Amino acid sequence: MLEINIGGVFVPAALVWAVTAFALWGFIDRLLSRLGFYRIVWHRGLFDLAGFVLLWGAISAVAYHLAFSAPLAR
Repeated sequence: MLEINIGGVFVPAALVWAVTAFALWGFIDRLLSRLGFYRIVWHRGLFDLAGFVLLWGAISAVAYHLAFSAPLAR
């Protein structure tokens, strides 16, 4: 399990990625609200949860790939 050192405290990387996803989703949520997108969404709570989970998964996948992929030998 990957941990990140923040001020001498080891924090699970998944928590850092979740906080990042939450902040990004807040920005996306405001943008969608201003554009009037939520008028066509059936259940806003479910949509928000699904969007957050998808964003968290994408951030986690990219971070995992960057942390554990070996550079190509030439």
